[in-house]
Amino acid sequence: METITIQVNDKKAYKLIRDLEDLNIIKVIKNIKTEKKLSEKYAGKLPSDIAEDLQNYVSQSRKQWNNI
Repeated sequence: METITIQVNDKKAYKLIRDLEDLNIIKVIKNIKTEKKLSEKYAGKLPSDIAEDLQNYVSQSRKQWNNI
């Protein structure tokens, strides 16, 4: 079996999907996603020393950009 994601563009499609499920052709699996903020998703992914260096570089670049 293969799982796919379908985007429903018209509400009429829901009846077709229910009919296909009633015929045991497909199985509808509710996929509830809770999107995390990027800061939560990637928290702790960089070692702290590299993250600090990167933050310093970004801050310095912004200061230089603002001086132009």
